[in-house]
Amino acid sequence: MDAVGAMQTPCLKTANDSGGWKAELTLGFTDRGDKTVVGHKTQLGPLAIQRPLYPEGDVCHTYLLHPPGGVVGGDELLIHATTHCGAHALVTTPGATKFYRSEGKIARQKQILTAKSGSCLEWLPQENIFFPTGQVRIDTEIHLESDALFMGWEMHCFGRPALNECFESGKVWGKTQVFVDGKNILTENVQLLGGDKSILNSGLQGFPMMGSFFITARTADDLEMVQDLLRDFTSHNELVIGATQIEQLIVVRALGKWTEPMLEAFALIWQQFRHQWFGYVPEPPRIWAT
Repeated sequence: MDAVGAMQTPCLKTANDSGGWKAELTLGFTDRGDKTVVGHKTQLGPLAIQRPLYPEGDVCHTYLLHPPGGVVGGDELLIHATTHCGAHALVTTPGATKFYRSEGKIARQKQILTAKSGSCLEWLPQENIFFPTGQVRIDTEIHLESDALFMGWEMHCFGRPALNECFESGKVWGKTQVFVDGKNILTENVQLLGGDKSILNSGLQGFPMMGSFFITARTADDLEMVQDLLRDFTSHNELVIGATQIEQLIVVRALGKWTEPMLEAFALIWQQFRHQWFGYVPEPPRIWAT
């Protein structure tokens, strides 16, 4: 998460036992009546947010910032984001999150996302880029209450394909869990060993990128709508994408060569659900195009 713009508060360096950065950011979004605001924020170490933006009027657009510019072995990042009843927040990042090379220390990042009943949370960060030899543990917990709306994606890039650099060594592992009213309805594990041909060829099918998009389903036609949208991408030789439904959750999974086609597909789905939920099609955040 590259740092751009002014941060709300200064942060002090906080080291953990491994000598890396230890950072924690907690955000609580509340309905002020005329718009959603960051009603609660606590910050430890180098994690921050830009001043919230309101390109849609009442929706709180929030950019996560990590001033060091990348995550290295020994760093530990923890992010909590919660929307309370009546709130609508969109959280993204101003750039890709880079997990750099490591000589053995583990970089850890965890996000705990909660949408309370009657609220809407959109977790739409730009991609994670894992450099060769990196040792990365990355976890996501999504907690949804009945009558909450949620859209959230994660995009992982193994190596830097633009530089013809593969993830020939290192390790990335972790899991994503989704809970609805406390019930675990989905657990997805990620474990990739650099240079493991079986994973690269059978799991990733030779693609350097993978992505998942999770969306709360409100009608019986939601999955069909997503599948109709994805037909425009079925002949795309740089993207393989499909959708399934698990109880009240739609899961879109993608493999790709580059970020742009995957983001284009995800953004199209995001816009259509926004139209269905709120009656208008939003413009993508301008930061995605920079």
